[in-house]
Amino acid sequence: MLRCMRKFTGVVLFCLSGLIGQAQTLKAGLWKAELLRETGLPIVFNFEWRNEKGKPVMTILNATERLVVSNIRHKGDSVLIDLPFFESAFYLQIQKDGSLKGQWRKGTSTVLSVMPMVAKPGIKDRFQPGAAPDLNLTGKWEMTIIRPDGSPRPAVAQLEQKGSYLTGTILAPSGDYRFLEGIVRGDSMFLSTFDGSHAYVFSANIRNANEIDGGYFYSGPKHMETFSAKRNEAASLPLDGIQVHVRPDAQPLQFSFPDIDGNTVSIRDARFQNKVVVVQIMGSWCPNCMDETRFLSRYYEQHKARGLEVVSLAYEYSTDMNRSRASLRKFKDRFNVGYPMLITGVTSSDTLRTEKTLPQLTPIKVFPTTIFVGRDGAIKKVHSGFFGPATGEEHTKYVKEFEETVNRLLGE
Repeated sequence: MLRCMRKFTGVVLFCLSGLIGQAQTLKAGLWKAELLRETGLPIVFNFEWRNEKGKPVMTILNATERLVVSNIRHKGDSVLIDLPFFESAFYLQIQKDGSLKGQWRKGTSTVLSVMPMVAKPGIKDRFQPGAAPDLNLTGKWEMTIIRPDGSPRPAVAQLEQKGSYLTGTILAPSGDYRFLEGIVRGDSMFLSTFDGSHAYVFSANIRNANEIDGGYFYSGPKHMETFSAKRNEAASLPLDGIQVHVRPDAQPLQFSFPDIDGNTVSIRDARFQNKVVVVQIMGSWCPNCMDETRFLSRYYEQHKARGLEVVSLAYEYSTDMNRSRASLRKFKDRFNVGYPMLITGVTSSDTLRTEKTLPQLTPIKVFPTTIFVGRDGAIKKVHSGFFGPATGEEHTKYVKEFEETVNRLLGE
């Protein structure tokens, strides 16, 4: 059993030190996990468990995505799995039948989020199979999601169905819902994902070949929204509401913040002079920022010799610098980030976050947001949001636009 306490990402949690006895063996192969909500469907996902060179490795599976987790402490009947992104971990106990039971814990801007979790080995189906599908949902769907207060928000679903197997993603103005996986069963559809931050499950009725209704979107321990959708291959998102602009009377861009090692870095430092600079507005709590960081890290390594620099400005859940450093270091280590990652000291929920850090801009609406600075130090473009690899064509369009912008600025 878990017996002692320690600090984990700024919150007091149980630890494994002091445990005695030999570690109980977990069955290798596929597992099915369920995060148990207070109401509605559990959030289900699959993972693979294996041993590499005598050490346990967990791989979380979402459609084509593979999230490898190796920071695992296993003693006796207790297993602590520290996920490589976000302030997120599993605290589990091995049961007599070989299953796992415990909690998923995630740091947030307020209280610690806790969800009961169970996992069983040898189950490859994310959702229980059943009746053959009535229809094929492959294509693009215009969605209307209804918030708890009754207000609508737009989204676009991109789905691909092969037999009963359903995958895809959902695009919102702020970004995408990453890799969704599920099933079509008769006249019903089910999708879910888990990546250490996103914990989502969708269910809905398929009214006919062009309409989905009676939809429920469950997120985390309590959040729920309803949705409906209509097939529309030309569906697009209204993006005007998330755009950020340079203020007409703006002064040149200036900022100085500490990096994760405590060194002060300024946009006026010599390394940025006469360079094209991409400024990433992000947070280590943000799954779309994770995808963008993966992209930017690779792009920077390939093109820094051409006169390109990248710098991240992080807006974290709290003003606790130690907590922010620990969370950001996961990103830096995972993606081998070679550019500075700076901590603004202003929280993501601060309504004055832009005015306190980048007063040259109109308010930042979404994370991530990207600022393109020319060799002359002037802001040339601001782009809000990020469509990741799960979106397919939309991601390709984003990468093309990004590369065209950088190439044009490098040529000036």
